[in-house]
Amino acid sequence: MTAQITADEKDGAARDATNDGRGNFGGLGVLVMLAGPFLANLDFFITNVALPTIGRQLHAGPGALEVVVAGYGTAYAVLLVTGGRLGDDYGRRRMFAMGIAAFTLTSLAAGLAPGMSVLLIARVLQGASAALMTPQTLATFHSGLTGRAQHRAVGLYAAAGGLSAVVGQLLGGALADVDVPGGGWRLIFLINVPVGITAMLLLRRTVPQTRAAQRAGLDLPGALVLALAIAALLVPLTQGPSLGWPWWCWTALALVPVFAAVLIRMSLVAERSGRTPLLPPSIFTVRSMRRGMPVVIGFFGVFGAFMFVFALAVQDGLKVSAMTAGLAITPVCVAYFATSFLVPALLRRLDRNVLTIGLVLQAAGLAVLLVVVMTSWPSLSIVVAVAALVVVGIGQALCVGSLFRLVLSEMPIRLAGVGSGVLVTSQQTAMSLGVAGLGSLFTAMAAQGTMVLAVTVTVAVFAGISFILAGLSRRVPRVAR
Repeated sequence: MTAQITADEKDGAARDATNDGRGNFGGLGVLVMLAGPFLANLDFFITNVALPTIGRQLHAGPGALEVVVAGYGTAYAVLLVTGGRLGDDYGRRRMFAMGIAAFTLTSLAAGLAPGMSVLLIARVLQGASAALMTPQTLATFHSGLTGRAQHRAVGLYAAAGGLSAVVGQLLGGALADVDVPGGGWRLIFLINVPVGITAMLLLRRTVPQTRAAQRAGLDLPGALVLALAIAALLVPLTQGPSLGWPWWCWTALALVPVFAAVLIRMSLVAERSGRTPLLPPSIFTVRSMRRGMPVVIGFFGVFGAFMFVFALAVQDGLKVSAMTAGLAITPVCVAYFATSFLVPALLRRLDRNVLTIGLVLQAAGLAVLLVVVMTSWPSLSIVVAVAALVVVGIGQALCVGSLFRLVLSEMPIRLAGVGSGVLVTSQQTAMSLGVAGLGSLFTAMAAQGTMVLAVTVTVAVFAGISFILAGLSRRVPRVAR
């Protein structure tokens, strides 16, 4: 299998069309492309800490606040694979430019929103814009860089995506309490504007234009069915708890396997007839993708839910301000940032063991945090809690930094855009599912006045899933050399 994939990669590299050449793709270009996933992930998490403030100032209920997060994540997940295909066909730099321009404009609209309706629409459009720009980053790294430069860029991609999550929690708390007209929460969206404008100004002269050698065409029926499947899964899970689980929620969930079966059938028929479907079944014959995907889904489900629950538990359970809640995540942020730079070297020495160690550390840190909550809530032992959060941050950095490299290690370059789209779609869907499922479990229990029980149960679930994933990580292939 590995020999076949390696040969396929060489063939794909020869047929991958690069208009501007690889020579002008340096460190600044890598940083410009990293602005896409950084901003996209930042906006998924930065709203968590600010949700109570947004709710108070815009008079929004829990259901609307969940849509602020999940509406963005759903639109993002639904369109990611299509965004990757558009980059393959029409140029990844071009699609990145369109995506980040749209993301900047929708961020401005969200920051200036006069009410909840406009904010929700802007958030959904933000998610769609993020789906257009984000898959272009990994695909450009795989087609525009080689060797150690490519490995370093993929490592930075993973670091940027994870770091944006923990920084988002910190920054969201700090900005939500700033005294500005209309509320400091607006700054969490407006901060994207100067970053987006800077990236657009630098993009053309720092990043080469790359695209697939042959246009596969946009699989509109496949895109529609995939969108229906993801929406039928995420919308009921995010809205069901606050609406009392009406009949349409159960109907939508029942249709998920139907949509999935239709999509699989359509993809198989298309590939057998020589056409390229939106989700080529051949992607899932790639061993690293097939074995790594369950770990990706499980890890990012826990990751998204942990950030969501942490923000609400600290504010509502310990009765502190948004800024204090943001500062509470600092140990995770610092530990994550420091560890991220060590992951590439650790991967060269320890290979997939980095992922296993990361999952074990995350589980251990959560287990210690669980004991702290059970024994001393709400008068927590600060020293022990900080130490547990540091261990969680180190574990998360090791996981995120290794997962992308391991899962894509055997992916042919000709499938770079689609593979990147599938991977990031899985990541975003998992985070949305984590917020919708485990986040809803937490909010439902907390609403009944049992905050300590809500925190205890959810953290115990996080730790248990992490231990299970540590075992599954042993099936992930080693990095292809």
